[in-house]
Amino acid sequence: MKISSRWGWIAVTAVVASSLIITGAYGADEEEPVKQEQEKVILAIHGGTHGNTSAPENADEYRKTMEKALQSGKKELDSGGSSLNAVESAIKVLEDSPLFNAGKGAVFNTDAGHELDASIMNGKDLSAGSVAGVKNTKNPITLARLVMEKSPHVMLAGEAADRFGMEHGLKPVTQDYFYTERRWNELMEAKKKQQVQTDQHGTVGAIALDSDGNLAAGTSTGGLTNKAVGRVGDSPIIGAGTYADNESVAVSATGKGEVFIRGTAAHDIAALVKYQKTSVKEAADEVVKKKLMRLGGTGGVIAIDHQGNFASPHTSPGMFYGYMTNKGNMVIVLSAEDEK
Repeated sequence: MKISSRWGWIAVTAVVASSLIITGAYGADEEEPVKQEQEKVILAIHGGTHGNTSAPENADEYRKTMEKALQSGKKELDSGGSSLNAVESAIKVLEDSPLFNAGKGAVFNTDAGHELDASIMNGKDLSAGSVAGVKNTKNPITLARLVMEKSPHVMLAGEAADRFGMEHGLKPVTQDYFYTERRWNELMEAKKKQQVQTDQHGTVGAIALDSDGNLAAGTSTGGLTNKAVGRVGDSPIIGAGTYADNESVAVSATGKGEVFIRGTAAHDIAALVKYQKTSVKEAADEVVKKKLMRLGGTGGVIAIDHQGNFASPHTSPGMFYGYMTNKGNMVIVLSAEDEK
C-alpha cells in the first residue's frame, strides 16, 4: 500500500482504456482487449476543520487513526461489502478515538453533558437514518443505521433514540464513557470566555463508492463546546451535513452547522451535479467557497461522484481528511503542506 500527500482533491475519471493486441491475421488470431481501469477514489473520510495551516503536535496519532479508519472501510469494500458497510466501519473507528469530536471524544454541552448526533444515507434508494441528542450510545453512526433499516422513520432523538438502540441490541454506555480531560478543559475555557466554541479537530464523516456503483455517506459529531442543551447541528440532518444519491454524489460536511443547515449544503452540491451536470469539484467549490461564505459560515466537505471523482474544498485554514483509491493508494491530509 502506498501512502502519499497531494492536493486535497483529485478528479479521476472511471473511463476504461482498451488496448488491442494483434498477434496474427485480423479476426482469427485477435486476443481479447486488455482493459485497465483508471485510478479513482472509492473511500474518503474527514476529521473536521481546524484553525491552523500546520499539522497538530500529535500528528502521528491522528495519521494512524485515520489510516486505521480508511483500512477498515477498504476491507469492507475489498470483501464485496456495500458502501454503507464501508462508511459505518470507517466512522466507528473515528468515533472510538478520543482525538475526534464524535463518540468517545465528544465535547461537553453547557450542562457538562454529552449529546451526540449522527446520520447515514444510502445513495442507491435514498434511504437514510439519523439520531440527535443521544447520551448513552457508544457509536451513534451504528444507531443511525439501525433507524434507517429497522424503523419506518428517518430521525429519532434523545432518550427515545438511545432506547431504540438498546431494543435492537446496542449496549448502552454511561456519560462517563465520553469524558476526556482535553474536552473538559475546553469547556472550562469556553465558560470562562462565555462563548460557544466550534469543534476543532472534530466532526467526522465518511463517503464511499462500492463495486456495484452505489454511493453512501455518513457523519457523526458531538456538536459545539458549551452548546445549549438540545442544540442540533447539521450532521444529523439529511441534505445539510450528509447526502448520497447514486445519480449525483455522496457528501459529508463539517463546519458551522447552523449555516450548513440554512444553506442545505450537502443537497445543493448534489443538485448542481445532478441537474446542471456540474463536476463534483465545481459543485463543491460553488457551495462551500461561495454560497456558505455569503451566509457567514466556514467549513468544508468531502464529496465523491459515481465515477470516483473526489473533492474536498474548505474555507477554514485546515481540514483533516484522507482517501483511498481502487489501486490501494492512501492519502492523509493534516496540514496545508500535505495539500501541495
